[in-house]
Amino acid sequence: MVKKSSGMRIGILTAGGDCPGINAAIRGVGKTAIVKYGMEVIGISDGFTGLINKDCRELTEKDLSGILTVGGTILGTSREKPFKSDGKKKSEISKPDLIREHYEQMGLDCLVCIGGNGTLKTAYLLAQEGLNVVGIPKTIDNDVWGTDKTFGFDSAVNIATEAIDRLHSTANSHKRIMLIELMGHNAGWIALYSGIASGGDVILIPEIPYKEEKIAEYLLHRVEENKPYSIVVVAEGIKNPGKERSVAHYLSDRIFEMTGLETRETVLGYLQRGGTPSPMDRVLATRYGTAAADMIAKRDFGNMVALKNNKIVSVPLADVSGKLKLVDPDNPLVTQARNMGTSFGN
Repeated sequence: MVKKSSGMRIGILTAGGDCPGINAAIRGVGKTAIVKYGMEVIGISDGFTGLINKDCRELTEKDLSGILTVGGTILGTSREKPFKSDGKKKSEISKPDLIREHYEQMGLDCLVCIGGNGTLKTAYLLAQEGLNVVGIPKTIDNDVWGTDKTFGFDSAVNIATEAIDRLHSTANSHKRIMLIELMGHNAGWIALYSGIASGGDVILIPEIPYKEEKIAEYLLHRVEENKPYSIVVVAEGIKNPGKERSVAHYLSDRIFEMTGLETRETVLGYLQRGGTPSPMDRVLATRYGTAAADMIAKRDFGNMVALKNNKIVSVPLADVSGKLKLVDPDNPLVTQARNMGTSFGN
């Protein structure tokens, strides 16, 4: 049953890198806002660029139908960071001022920002400028502070795990060492989870410094134990002395030099970010979206929707901004993997 109109008008934008589940979150916010609260919903194109250019359109319930399972974002995205110096003269209007001006001209009562660390930092700064803001955490990297999980992470782990599973058969057939490099920026969550899920022999993450000699020793020991192939799972953010090459290419060459074992590398890349979201990500994104609409109705602004012990809570953007959630080297998953013989290169 639709409540009488709250008279509220809200904007939704998606910023930063795309990931599976964004459309599910847009749908969760929009349908709850329209159906439950009678709010007017405005979709803003291409992240903060859309606010700067005042590029937007009203979203109806019909616009939000059929997008739950669709990857990407129907609103488009960009990596615009409006608070970074844009080289304008003091006499010219700044991007934050333009955003505030357009926010007011559009008659918005709240802005929903769906994104990762950069987006949520910008959301916090906009809240400091006087805008009513609610944040929703999304990133495959799972590195947003203040929430147990971001949507997009589960889908990325599923994709990475399937890729590693496929490498096992090739590695076994050719008796090779196979390296696979996964995304995650400076956090090792994807590599840790998919590495454990797929039985990776070596898992290298930024939070645990590795030594090339330890990796070589471990791989040679496996050969001595009649284990002729190995899978090495590498997070993109680990130390890379190779600089001009991907870390997977660098380590592949180094392992061959140090062991003489045939070694091949795969960089999975953007495949981890695309496609249909997993059922778990659809559910989590929907939970976040509906909770964001509830927060707006309660005028719970300046906060981010978060998951804590499987409960949806509200976390101040001030606590989230500028922080990263990294893997603790003593994380129980790390300990359990070590207990089964997995090497972390140290």
